[in-house]
Amino acid sequence: MQFAPKPRDRAQNHASLESLFVAYQRARAQTLALAAPLSAEDCALQSMPDASPVKWHLAHTSWFFETFVLEPALPGFAPYREAFRVLFNSYYVALGPRHPRPERGLLSRPSLDEVLAYRASVDERMQALFARYPEQIARLADTIELGVNHEQQHQELILTDLKHALSRNPLLPAYRAAPARAGAAPAPLGWSALPDGVRQIGHAGEGFSFDNERPRHRVFVGEFEIADRLATNAEYRAFIDDGGYRRPELWLSQGWDVRSAQGWQAPLYWLEREGGWSHQFTLEGARALEPDEPVTHVSYYEADAYARWCGARLPTEAEWEIVAAAREPAGNFLESGLLHPAPPGAGASGQFYGDAWEWTSSSYAPYPGFRAPEGAVGEYNGKFMVNQYVLRGGSCATPRSHIRASYRNFFPTAARWQFSGIRLARDPS
Repeated sequence: MQFAPKPRDRAQNHASLESLFVAYQRARAQTLALAAPLSAEDCALQSMPDASPVKWHLAHTSWFFETFVLEPALPGFAPYREAFRVLFNSYYVALGPRHPRPERGLLSRPSLDEVLAYRASVDERMQALFARYPEQIARLADTIELGVNHEQQHQELILTDLKHALSRNPLLPAYRAAPARAGAAPAPLGWSALPDGVRQIGHAGEGFSFDNERPRHRVFVGEFEIADRLATNAEYRAFIDDGGYRRPELWLSQGWDVRSAQGWQAPLYWLEREGGWSHQFTLEGARALEPDEPVTHVSYYEADAYARWCGARLPTEAEWEIVAAAREPAGNFLESGLLHPAPPGAGASGQFYGDAWEWTSSSYAPYPGFRAPEGAVGEYNGKFMVNQYVLRGGSCATPRSHIRASYRNFFPTAARWQFSGIRLARDPS
């Protein structure tokens, strides 16, 4: 949806555009800060087709603003480099050819220095756009806000993709030194019961949302119970010790096939040392496995098998949102600097936000009445609504301002390189 400024709202519109520019600057600076500790060699790594090099993330987020904002807004626009239109287009088919995703790690050229110069050029032109063409900014304000949130998504991807790349190095190098840790041991798992009824889910009110969070609509939800915190490493290790990865009756058929083909025995990044699963790889390198921290880097299949072993199930996304919407979206996010899930605190947040993305049992599908926006930007979410499942809540790598109760993340069922964890639900006995 686009808007045009009204004369009576001129002062208010000026303030909103000024805050939009501040949000733009903050997001762009945060991305550079995440890349700052890395070498050019680090930034060029691509460890699997689903991940991208840090250098590519730096360039693609700039490509987004150049393509969707600067090109339609600036008189006499010329791209920074014509070849970048292809190299850094991700999946926007309507905009033309794209460099193959699995081959992004082969792009030794342009260099990291040139990519950083490209970012600086985009930022300079965006600043000029805000300063000289307020009418164009007002017309494209929604697209710019989308671009800011898009950049925040890639901030999380920089960390998760880099973590996977560093884990493939036998030296198990650290992204950064470990910060101080704190946190109390979790209480025994508790449950909250909710009655059945017709509820509303989806984005409502003011503020940004992605198109896949709309429209707000009614759903019937049966009576259910939901866990008051995330499952921990210790609890998941009990599942492993009880033969959880060797018992096909706990697994979906396709999940068992994937487990067998890929040799899964534990969550991604767990390390077998001292006769057991005693360590894990983190962005701080290898360290002892903390039993009280939320288990992460599990696939949908593993989360589902664990829930079945517990005599429970995964919540639907409607169940999750109904409970989470009544809580303040506070938790361990990117801004905490921990970059690792933390044990639950003493508050009543229930870890619904931050720490780990929570698998739900809901397939990623359009809400009733969903309509993708017109044009190439309409490819952002809608065309991925198949063969994926919804995750909720954000993680320790998600910017705090990026998350809300209605936010719908989505990944294939076998994906494990994200900070994905487990919250249990169950039907009343």
